[in-house]
Amino acid sequence: MAPNTNPDTTFAGLPPFPEDVPTAPLLRLSLKKLAERDKGEIQRLNAACEDLGFFYLDLQEASLVPDILHDVDELFQLGSRLFELPLEEKQKYDLSSQNSYFGYKAQGAAVVDRQGNLDRNEFYNVSKDDIMGVSEPLPAPEIVNKNRKTLNTFMTSSHSIVTLILDLLNESLGLPGSTLTNLHRLRAVSGDQVRFVKAPPQPVDDRRTALGEHTDFGSVTILFNRLGGLQVLPPGADADWVYVRPLAGHAIVNLGDAMVKFTNGLLRSNIHRVVSPPGKQASCTRYSLVYFARPEDDVPLRRLEGSSRIPALDEGFVEEDINSKDWIIRRALGRRVNVPGIDYEKSAGTEVLSRRLKA
Repeated sequence: MAPNTNPDTTFAGLPPFPEDVPTAPLLRLSLKKLAERDKGEIQRLNAACEDLGFFYLDLQEASLVPDILHDVDELFQLGSRLFELPLEEKQKYDLSSQNSYFGYKAQGAAVVDRQGNLDRNEFYNVSKDDIMGVSEPLPAPEIVNKNRKTLNTFMTSSHSIVTLILDLLNESLGLPGSTLTNLHRLRAVSGDQVRFVKAPPQPVDDRRTALGEHTDFGSVTILFNRLGGLQVLPPGADADWVYVRPLAGHAIVNLGDAMVKFTNGLLRSNIHRVVSPPGKQASCTRYSLVYFARPEDDVPLRRLEGSSRIPALDEGFVEEDINSKDWIIRRALGRRVNVPGIDYEKSAGTEVLSRRLKA
């Protein structure tokens, strides 16, 4: 893949991303061109999704989601205020004991590696179904409830992006019309969520992984961040971790496990992790905003029929019988320290499948 040219990495009030660290050469795609069905841009989308499963998406001048960058600014401010709440208040909304991955996760509540090291960030997950009125409201801090309208518009915009990407991939795969989009309806019951993330500066003499290596649980992830720290591990036996440089006016988009399972590894859900930001950025608190789109709860995660491009299953290989909801719960809660029966290996994603098919 060709690297970006002249990327804008300026974010007001933050140190610049350093120029002397290795960065991932992600393709830089235009949402405007994709929405216009530009053939060249669609070819680049397909290449990105089959090669690394990560790409930049330029949201500027995109009539599909005209206000999304304004909503992103508002939600970054909301996230900062949300995490300033007292720990005792935030812990009221830790719903993991109820087998739910929505609500609050404290720093150090999950393991990041086989050695049992703990994570160094905190989350707050907001259910799309709650905000859209698809499900009953979940308990939430007042600051979240007061911002339901902004959350709704951001979720709607993000889901519009996801729908477009799925529609274009559906066409490329030659699947029957709307196969993928019909598995990801905005107002159907699913694990879709907005995640607010806070990662405070790490000790100078003990900077390590804040969020362990993983693939994403669902279908498409739309990420906004302003500081470095996200790293991807490109395919290849000799590959090493490289940073993903944040770009102003852009989202970082990546595919998740469901797309690997639906296409038997043709599309890629790449391994990534979060470490301390590079250079002078390491002294700053890192906030992120994410929209995770997942298949509807009852969708089986298995190879889709109807496409000549999707590889056949290996002879004798039997796919796991699991639906989207159970897959996400297993992956989201499998490494929480307060959830019984942690099994690091069973909570893994599609890393093995991706490596087997891309080798």
